[in-house]
Amino acid sequence: MRPDGIGTRIVLAALVSVAIALAILAVGVMRVGADTFMHLMEAIGRPTEEAAAMFQGSVTEIVAVAAVVAGVVALAVGTLLARRIARPIERLADAAQRTAEGDLRATAPVEGPAEVRALANSFNVMVDRLAEQDAVRREFVVNASHELRTPLTNLQGYLEALRDGVLPPDPATFDSLREEVDRLTRLASSLDALAGADDERPMPEDLDLGALVRTGLDLAAPSFARRSISVTPSIDRGMIVHARADELAQVVANLLQNAVRYTPAGGEVRVTVAREDGHAQVRVANSGSEIPAEDLPRVWERFFRVERSRDRSTGGAGIGLAIVKRLVEEAGGRVGASSEAGVTTFWFSLPA
Repeated sequence: MRPDGIGTRIVLAALVSVAIALAILAVGVMRVGADTFMHLMEAIGRPTEEAAAMFQGSVTEIVAVAAVVAGVVALAVGTLLARRIARPIERLADAAQRTAEGDLRATAPVEGPAEVRALANSFNVMVDRLAEQDAVRREFVVNASHELRTPLTNLQGYLEALRDGVLPPDPATFDSLREEVDRLTRLASSLDALAGADDERPMPEDLDLGALVRTGLDLAAPSFARRSISVTPSIDRGMIVHARADELAQVVANLLQNAVRYTPAGGEVRVTVAREDGHAQVRVANSGSEIPAEDLPRVWERFFRVERSRDRSTGGAGIGLAIVKRLVEEAGGRVGASSEAGVTTFWFSLPA
């Protein structure tokens, strides 16, 4: 045990407690007991000096022996108790130190009293969560780097070709450059939205969800038309929700863009706005390839794509649905997805 550790303090506390108890007992025996003993001896005719000597020779010796025995027992019991408490705490402190140094595999043994076991369990859960967050952070950095690399590589290629005279500096070339810059701008905006970096967000207000979805459909109509995708809306009226207009419009736009991207040419998209269990629910269902059941829970993750081979031009950046989830949940709603029988549906609901 460390000299300044909790174990040493427990042992010292036990010894002090025993010493105080013995002192109180000794005072009681030596004073009250002595007076009583002397009165009894005088009552049977024994001299005072003889009675005092008898008392000192017997009681004092017994008290001294009892003090020594009690001290030894207190030391032994205190040491055992201190080790039982201090050892798991020391191991927990060691695990915490290793975690602070970056070892996210350090766990504390679950042992000792109930309170210490509960603390160790909580610490181990915390370490597991930290490890999960670290893995997510690493994956996020790798994916973000990958997403940035493609337009940057294209820009570098265009600029080198212009410098070397391989490409002419005509409007078409500058349009291609502008398109790559726009990709970078959209990606940066999406990352800002995903992180909630905008501190000047407007206050939520009462919105007509049906009208907002109809506006989103009007804006997305050219994209659907270019791929000959038929759109069937079914929108109930009077669906009022409390949310931020721009953010809710972005949610709808992201779901519609997702439908455009993954519906095959000539396919069908159904957009439904209806009341369900006291909530306003928006459902966007598209025909096409199904999403494997094991991938459905992950479609809301940042940069996750069901088809890993897709790039930004064919499969997006993998951020749109993550933005949908964050904005909807911040507004007090829920999101969900299903994919079966050749139909994939993404939905969100808000209190109405």
